[in-house]
Amino acid sequence: MPARTSSDMLLLAHRGCHADVPENTLAAFEAAVKLKIDGIETDVRLSVDGDLVLLHERVTPQGRPVAELVRAELEKVFSHDVPVLTDALDAFPDLLWNIEIKDPAAAEATIEVLERYQGSRRLLVTSFRHDVVIRCAERLAVDCGLLLAHRPLDVAMIIAGCTRYPRIACLVWDYNAVDNEILGAVTAAGWRNYVYGVMTFAEWRHCASLGIAGVIMDDPTLVVRAAGI
Repeated sequence: MPARTSSDMLLLAHRGCHADVPENTLAAFEAAVKLKIDGIETDVRLSVDGDLVLLHERVTPQGRPVAELVRAELEKVFSHDVPVLTDALDAFPDLLWNIEIKDPAAAEATIEVLERYQGSRRLLVTSFRHDVVIRCAERLAVDCGLLLAHRPLDVAMIIAGCTRYPRIACLVWDYNAVDNEILGAVTAAGWRNYVYGVMTFAEWRHCASLGIAGVIMDDPTLVVRAAGI
């Protein structure tokens, strides 16, 4: 297969490349950079002392809510450095950053940080909390997207509900929820489709055949090796 080019579907590393290092860490992001991945998806939560920590988990393995712990406690619990949002944006300014806001409590602080970076970074802000995405679209001059883990009965209604917010112009789907019909309806409305949960090179090729703007993979090395990048 010919090498992937910049004109192809974007490839994002889900929480960085974390086969050999912890996810959502600077080491995982650096591993993605070394593979020349287009971008990184990372998760933002708010610690009890107001840090925007990059953690996917809502609770620790011991059952403590992340929101009730300070960053130093989180690093002890998870046994690795826990970066904050500015750490990642400062360390890797050339990447596309897909910032997923996991907790509405983190929205305001995230918006305030991204206001400082929006002119110098490529940013896509997403959330399963669509009200949070609307808040971001009202305040930020960055791309915003709605996360969906299901196939809605009427995707046109979702798109119509965002007509007041031109910054919201993409849907980020679970791979299991997509098909030609639903993706075509989104594209026809002038929106872009991203897909997460892509697990194999065959699924990546399937997404490419569907005209998807970008895929978010836990193991993007599958594509790097197979496509000969």
